[in-house]
Amino acid sequence: MFWINPLMMEMPGEFSRTTRHALKEAILSPRFYTTDFKAIDRLEIDRNGLRDEFDWIRDEFAYDYNRTHFRRTDEFLQDFDDMPERDSFIDFLERSCTAEFSGCLLYAEMVKHLHDPTLRAIFKYMSRDEGRHAGFLNRTMADLNVALDLTVLQKRKKYTYFQPKFIFYSVYLSEKIGYSRYITIYRHLERNPQYCIHPIFKWFEQWCNDEYRHGEFFALLMRSQPEMLEGVNRRWIRFFLLAVYATMYLNDARRSNFYAALGLDWRDYDQTVIRLCNDIATQVYPETMNLDDPRFFAYMDKLVEYDRALRALESRKDPIAMAHSTRLKAAIALRLLAIYRLPTRKTTEAIRWKGLPGFPNYPGPNRPQRVVAAD
Repeated sequence: MFWINPLMMEMPGEFSRTTRHALKEAILSPRFYTTDFKAIDRLEIDRNGLRDEFDWIRDEFAYDYNRTHFRRTDEFLQDFDDMPERDSFIDFLERSCTAEFSGCLLYAEMVKHLHDPTLRAIFKYMSRDEGRHAGFLNRTMADLNVALDLTVLQKRKKYTYFQPKFIFYSVYLSEKIGYSRYITIYRHLERNPQYCIHPIFKWFEQWCNDEYRHGEFFALLMRSQPEMLEGVNRRWIRFFLLAVYATMYLNDARRSNFYAALGLDWRDYDQTVIRLCNDIATQVYPETMNLDDPRFFAYMDKLVEYDRALRALESRKDPIAMAHSTRLKAAIALRLLAIYRLPTRKTTEAIRWKGLPGFPNYPGPNRPQRVVAAD
């Protein structure tokens, strides 16, 4: 028998509090996306001689490195009622689960609309991976007597439309920063196991390799359409880099106690993650943020300062508070613009990301045929 918090029990036909929270739309919340699938279907991935590389990465997904990884152990059945920062951990699980499920749905829609057999297979495998991740997170939430109804999210959550190239920019960075976040937490807890507040963190190493591999595919997809990396699109790339970094920075600043429970200083953690993701992005992006410019993180810290002041005013509706809130929102916008306008770091062969040690890289057109693993 296990204890159930009566405040978490739901009446029949009602959505759980966690599901209602996940349905809310906010600037810093995970989103569901849709796009012009017909335009993606018209992309010619053969025109730059990359077909064999696409076939190779399809076989990498088909091999399914983590087919036996997401299996729970008795560690998950412990009593976590008194775990440190339990509510923050649940919030972390909810946001992560929503983001993973978002990818699962987007990739599944790609399968429905695309005709190229290689692309359809790749998106099918990626949807499989993200569905596994979401399911694993959702079962962990259920252990904590928290219900997140993914079916309700699929039907009721608002979908944000992005042009195909914006989908590629944002999803590529989402996958790569997901890898960077998970591997940084995993390596830290590997060195400091006393801060492992829940066993799910022990699954992060192989898990984040799925994220990394997904990003490799989107990098290949953008390389097959080089116009997405040229001209005015460089400005869009810079915009999405900043959007991803600033969103994470503000979110994690709001949840500093959670990272402290893991033995991490949220600011050091985020800066490590951003530096790693920024280095990885040089594999495909012609320019990235110049993190060696001291103004970059100084301005990011100012965003946190403004955000904290803004949140302190949330409960007040008097004219003075509302006027102050307006000024703070304007200050945040101006600071983001200042970061955006900082000189970027141009990608050269000397700094281009060469890949992860031990992680499979495309071996060339004369590669041996791999036998795909059985389920």
